Amino acid sequence: MTAFDTVFTGARLIDGSVSDIGVSGGRIASISAAGSGQAALDIVDLGGALVVPGFVEGHIHLDTSFYGDSWVPHRPCTNGFDVHERVAFQAQNIAKAAPMDVRARKQLDLCIANGCTSMRSHVMVDGSVGLKSLETVLAVREEYRDLIDIQLVAFPQSGILKSPGTPDLLDEAMSLGADLVGGLDPASFDRDVERHLDVVFGVAEKHGAGVDIHLHDAGTLGLFTIEQICARTRVLSMGGHVAISHAYALGDLTPDAAKRAAVMLFESGVSIMTNAPGNHAFPPVALLRAEGVTVFSGSDNIRDSWWPYGDGDMLSRAMMIGYRSGFYTDDELRAAFDVVTVAGAKALRLEGYGLEVGDKADFVTLKAEHIPVAVVSVPKERSVYKAGRLIARDGAVLRG
Repeated sequence: MTAFDTVFTGARLIDGSVSDIGVSGGRIASISAAGSGQAALDIVDLGGALVVPGFVEGHIHLDTSFYGDSWVPHRPCTNGFDVHERVAFQAQNIAKAAPMDVRARKQLDLCIANGCTSMRSHVMVDGSVGLKSLETVLAVREEYRDLIDIQLVAFPQSGILKSPGTPDLLDEAMSLGADLVGGLDPASFDRDVERHLDVVFGVAEKHGAGVDIHLHDAGTLGLFTIEQICARTRVLSMGGHVAISHAYALGDLTPDAAKRAAVMLFESGVSIMTNAPGNHAFPPVALLRAEGVTVFSGSDNIRDSWWPYGDGDMLSRAMMIGYRSGFYTDDELRAAFDVVTVAGAKALRLEGYGLEVGDKADFVTLKAEHIPVAVVSVPKERSVYKAGRLIARDGAVLRG
């Protein structure tokens, strides 16, 4: 009998069964009934803990967080929410902050300790910062390659048309190592939806990359932009490779209009990211999922110039999504959990994600009987495994 690298005994799976999980070469090689006595170089007794796939942090900003740095008091906009003003505040705050690589590491440690094994981070690439931020975060990503898988979005925080040189910088960013092309409020920020999208989709098509566009615009303006993004996605056959982050406008629509938008998104293959922000309308998660739309989530900002909240815990985010969406039944709570796990993996096109034989052995153990109770109680006692190796336990990343 060939021995596995590790056998995890007493693993409570999502279906309630208690099993033994054999891992070889960083992947799940076997799932068998508890007590099967599989041979292994190492045996780890999970003691009946609930085993779930690693959490997917689908939208974060590693370059702009102040987590672990000096407290930065929040500065309200002068006349209601204004993206331009928030960007200006951010530049002022970052100029006084700790070095970016130090802050990025602290934020990564926070997310990993909470069970995140895959992440998509937006990193500023525009005329205001050039490629400096991306170069810094690329180096940090390499440092953390054995702890977490990170996708990077070249994000034009200062606009594309309003920030000189940004189209060329986005092109360079993709050659440098960014994975996706970002965008920001084509209508309200750059004041030209078509030219903004020409650049985003043009660079993406050139490099065979995906797209993830920030869209804060509400009402009919936001809906129009969503329609244009969907149209381009269909024409370029990019279904499954395009995401719209925030998409506040979907939360402003009547149920009938929202359903029509959901059908359009599904048919176009465009995913929606929501973090269920406290002071904005947000996409109707249940309605979108009912129509087949992939809805995923992320922390977005963690203690930065946009708001002082954020704990880097995607299980906590699932609870927040369920709470704000009015999810009460077990099936609804499982849906909230799916948003931060399986749906996130689908949106990010992750290979080998899950808890089946052949999948990567990236998983989290929780002190919970099942998924619904995990979502509502958010147990903090947890262990995190990457490629079958323990990398974090009870809020601390383990190194060495």
